[in-house]
Amino acid sequence: MNVPSTKLMLWAVLAASAAAASCTIDGNWASGPLQTETRSVQLGDAKTVRAEIKMGAGEMTLGGGARDLFEGQFSYNVARWKPEVDYSVSGSRGLLTVRQPEASGPMRNSKNQWDLHFNNHVPLELSVELGAGKSTLDLGTLALSQLDVKMGVGETIVDLAGDWKNDLQARIHGGVGQATVKLPRDVGVRVRARGGIGEIRAGELKKDGDIYTNDAYGKSPVTLQVEVEGGIGQINLEIGEGPPVI
Repeated sequence: MNVPSTKLMLWAVLAASAAAASCTIDGNWASGPLQTETRSVQLGDAKTVRAEIKMGAGEMTLGGGARDLFEGQFSYNVARWKPEVDYSVSGSRGLLTVRQPEASGPMRNSKNQWDLHFNNHVPLELSVELGAGKSTLDLGTLALSQLDVKMGVGETIVDLAGDWKNDLQARIHGGVGQATVKLPRDVGVRVRARGGIGEIRAGELKKDGDIYTNDAYGKSPVTLQVEVEGGIGQINLEIGEGPPVI
């Protein structure tokens, strides 16, 4: 298939997916007054935590800076989208789940925004599953050792730029739309990126087949191993400067 045909197919799929996401399923999904609530979770006796985040539709920002293990603010105007937050500790390991129940539903005339924060110092494994919408995951200040992101329909930014103290294993699975992965300059990075329908833009990174590395790879004591599986859309690999050290 030639490039123009591939791009035409890409845009056709994107348009169809966006149209499907904007449809109202039935009258029970009618939007109502905007509700905003905050939730916080304390670490308890856990030494490490696995967090599983699942959002079906809306906008999400996720980052560090929480005083407790987790702090979140949720704004939504579809009653069935009231988020569920659960936390349990077994031995020295905590499990946090944050999910949007009844994830399918309308995008038109509805609002669902999550602003989530984790503690910068708690060793964390993070799994994020996204539906339709826009998400920004600012992860460079967290004590992450494992990351798994499953994109849906829309735009996702995964910002890994920062001053990492430990190795990271990350997997980012593309959906339909655009994914931007920001990477540190002074910490070794090895990315294995494979596209579906779309293209991969690697910026300053060195390319060897489907492997992309930065200048610090093999030189720094810490390495980020990132696997990116493209779906339908564009993957951008960028060098970012990261947040200021406080």
